[in-house]
Amino acid sequence: MSGSENIVIIKKYANRRLYNTQTSMYVTLDDLAQMVKDGQEFEVVDAKTAKDITHQVLTQIIFDEESKGAALLPINFLRQLIRFYDNSLQSVVPHYLEMTMDVFTKNQENMRDNMEKVFGSFNPFAAMGGSLEEMQRRNMDMLRKSFGMFNPFIPQGDGDKEAKIDALTRQVETLNAEIEKLRKKG
Repeated sequence: MSGSENIVIIKKYANRRLYNTQTSMYVTLDDLAQMVKDGQEFEVVDAKTAKDITHQVLTQIIFDEESKGAALLPINFLRQLIRFYDNSLQSVVPHYLEMTMDVFTKNQENMRDNMEKVFGSFNPFAAMGGSLEEMQRRNMDMLRKSFGMFNPFIPQGDGDKEAKIDALTRQVETLNAEIEKLRKKG
């Protein structure tokens, strides 16, 4: 990751201070959070060992944001995420979450663009020619295709694959319904 010229190297020292090597200044986790929001790529390395600790620092930023009261991650989601740490699908989860966030971000950008086009319209989903349910269906199709790539988890054969995909699809639809209920409550 550090081979790219656009990536800023942040060094973390034993005293927990973070040093931006590009600006030659100490920074805070809030500064790093702002860099993420601004789209600035960075890598955090331990100053002593040169080990990449970007994952841990980004996780700490999320923890700090959640502690400020801006709870973005629902409790049930966090519990489910914890359950995946000892699950046979543990290696699939990061890829699935990344793809889901990419799709969500793309849909969010499309919604913003369409809302700007039809500013004042009561239903921004109508301008996109679809609905929230349609976006969920597209996400489900993407999930179905992504699980189809993992042969160790879905055996090939006479319809067994389709049955397992259908079962997984129903589980994800159930999860989506639960998420929607929680969203409406909050």
